[in-house]
Amino acid sequence: MKPQIACFERLGWPGWRALQNVCEAARESGLLVIADGKRGDVPVSARAYGQAMVGETLTPWGSVQGLGADAFTVNPMLGADSLESMVASAEAAGAGIFALVRTSNPGAADIQDLETPEGPVHERVATMVDSFSDRLAGDGGSLSGMGAVVGATEPEHIERLRSLMPRAILLIPGVGAQGGRPEDLGPAFAPGRAGALVAASRSIASSANPAEAAEKLKESVWTVSG
Repeated sequence: MKPQIACFERLGWPGWRALQNVCEAARESGLLVIADGKRGDVPVSARAYGQAMVGETLTPWGSVQGLGADAFTVNPMLGADSLESMVASAEAAGAGIFALVRTSNPGAADIQDLETPEGPVHERVATMVDSFSDRLAGDGGSLSGMGAVVGATEPEHIERLRSLMPRAILLIPGVGAQGGRPEDLGPAFAPGRAGALVAASRSIASSANPAEAAEKLKESVWTVSG
């Protein structure tokens, strides 16, 4: 489950309480929770964001638990020192991170596709993300909890980004309402079916039969991931 944090935060304290309840219900149902807040800041604040999403904060009155998500999305545009602080929180909690690399919105090209002497900005970010793979490596070693958000709306980037981040689990938004197609996502699953997570919300929630729409998407993704 991937709750969009902004939709809860806009409601103030009742919204955060509702978010906690939703996450608890998801865990009771055996689901993993990816807190989608796209956090990012200077290192000291980034560390606080990590504690809020997956960790805890020690106070004179005891430990205060954060949201307790299994993973959270981050904005790495402040650089490696900012990302390091959030990786440290994930590492301490046994959690994961999905860093924005090449997003699914139309405006992504304004910044993420700008050319540098080392290639497009999104490729430079991918290299930085990959440098943290060892820190959050899984037991098998083939995949890491240091993941990346790579949108489905510009699938021509997926194969290249997969080669730059061979151990990252790719979180792939943009399928459905934004125009991304499951049949274009094959390269994301190069490490196997555990190598990518396809996220779809509006196309399912707005369907006349959400369960049927979700099942259809699952079958389409299963076909290309094998």
